[in-house]
Amino acid sequence: MRSFVLSLALGAILSLSGPALADDRSDIQATISAQLGAFRAGDKAAAYGLAAPNIQRLFPSPDVFMRMVETGYEPVYRSSSATFGDLRPEGSGFRQEVNLTDAAGGSWIATYTLERQPDGSMKITGCSLRKGDDLSA
Repeated sequence: MRSFVLSLALGAILSLSGPALADDRSDIQATISAQLGAFRAGDKAAAYGLAAPNIQRLFPSPDVFMRMVETGYEPVYRSSSATFGDLRPEGSGFRQEVNLTDAAGGSWIATYTLERQPDGSMKITGCSLRKGDDLSA
């Protein structure tokens, strides 16, 4: 009986989080896509505006932020393609993997963390980068 009750509770939780995660997925992918597009367009203000307050405190202007991205995240800054991978809830936010192809055709995996802000917007709280295993994204 106890396992039946636990199964029902788990089913209820999953059914409640399913549509919410789908809505979050759309916002997450739109946020990341918009920032990648802003990088490609050289739109410092737009790219910076998609960073969460914790990132903006570390890099207090669009110029400082862009210098960091240009020097430390070249595959993100100049990606030629992006494909969304696994998304999962993590703490108060989300972790989204993005398969990127850099300008030279190399494969990279960018792992983004994002959180919904008090105003309802989705913002990027961090990004880590590692070499991908395949030839391109």
